[in-house]
Amino acid sequence: MPQLDTAFRPRAARHRVRHLNGGRDVARAVDALRRGWVVSIEGSTFLAVETADQAALAAFDAGGPADILISGTRAVTLKLANQRDAVPTGPVRVRRTPWLDLAGATAVADPALDLKSPLKGPFQTVPIAPLEQAEPALRLARLAGLLPALFIGGSADGAVQASGREIISASQSAALRIASRAKLPTRFAERAEIVAFRSEEDAAEHVALVIGEPAGAPPLVRLHSECLTGDVLGSLKCDCGPQLDDAMAAIAESGWGILLYLRQEGRAIGLVNKLRAYSLQDQGFDTVDANLRLGFGDDERNFSVAARMLELLSQRQVRLLTNNPRKVAGLEAEGIGIAAQVPLRTAANRHNKAYLETKRLRSGHQL
Repeated sequence: MPQLDTAFRPRAARHRVRHLNGGRDVARAVDALRRGWVVSIEGSTFLAVETADQAALAAFDAGGPADILISGTRAVTLKLANQRDAVPTGPVRVRRTPWLDLAGATAVADPALDLKSPLKGPFQTVPIAPLEQAEPALRLARLAGLLPALFIGGSADGAVQASGREIISASQSAALRIASRAKLPTRFAERAEIVAFRSEEDAAEHVALVIGEPAGAPPLVRLHSECLTGDVLGSLKCDCGPQLDDAMAAIAESGWGILLYLRQEGRAIGLVNKLRAYSLQDQGFDTVDANLRLGFGDDERNFSVAARMLELLSQRQVRLLTNNPRKVAGLEAEGIGIAAQVPLRTAANRHNKAYLETKRLRSGHQL
């Protein structure tokens, strides 16, 4: 296999130094939220609703009931964004009342429970002060793969410190390094090499499958986001499994290319939240609306990860195998040249027909 250059380029080196220490702080804060621990962002304290237990909430509420911070899209669903103190497109703070215990807060946080657990009320929103810590806190929850809903303003005892600026930076950057590589013959191409990448900011381990030999032309490249249900379990709700197979076959047939397998399950909302989105789809919502109701964007993927992987593989111009113009724009924004956009067609079935139509109509996919 070709020995691709793994040296850090000057741009990448500056990127790496800037995020090294901050990235580790963010990683600790992500871990704290997942464990149900308190995080402090420039003096404002937060406890994730999803991972809190009764004891943790009681300790956090030591000075009085802590309020709840939710995303603007979730507030719209709860009819809170038209209140005077709410911000329709930004975080919303909900005042805790005596009946708004942990179970009540969980119902506020999770729209998949809306039909099972009709919400009490009324709710009252209050101004968020200081506002600048609210968005990083919700972004941190998203990085942790949790619902973007947090208790806010409670006890700081034992809090893990984090910087709002570093949280925003980590969610937009890709501090990666090559960790390992080996030959990997596959049923699509016997001459292939797998390259594993580790992040300095989270536990994700992305991989690239380099197929064939450089032939003087830009490689055929596919960005494939991890999909356990489609890639492994054969789900018919999406087209991910067939796309993965067809992409690997196309790259092998071209003689030279790279599959980037990105650990960004469910358009980077995580496996658990993707299954919550499936539950909302069962209630009649499409993919985009399901993600928005959960408090996420319709696509949370960070394409700088893919760009960084290509940089480490010394590939700065590619032929991109995709129907998604966002991938083209995302790579170009990170300095990767797109020599050509190559469509990837898969057949629809009765289970994913509506999903594919949503991708075409609402996400701009060229199907």
